[in-house]
Amino acid sequence: MVRQIWWYREALVRFLVPCKTDLSSEGQKGQFDMDIQEGDRLTLKKKHPCGSFEWEVLRIGADFRLKCAGCGHQIMIARKQVEKNVRKICYGGNDENRKLGL
Repeated sequence: MVRQIWWYREALVRFLVPCKTDLSSEGQKGQFDMDIQEGDRLTLKKKHPCGSFEWEVLRIGADFRLKCAGCGHQIMIARKQVEKNVRKICYGGNDENRKLGL
């Protein structure tokens, strides 16, 4: 029963939160204008050992602190590696800061 409720909640989040899925090469090779902020959910190419592809952004800078959506494990990973392995960005952070460009 708990697993069914978790799946339903995750399905609702995916449909209600706007996502950017077109991450094809924009400009020169390897140059993306990724607007990733704290609170966003990322889908990466490789899955975590728990089976989840979804990660929540907790901290940004030269590296990212990501939290696995499946098991809650937190990792620190270099910005370059995240930008290389991201497939989809679901915006869930503070929309006011995003509009202001902060």
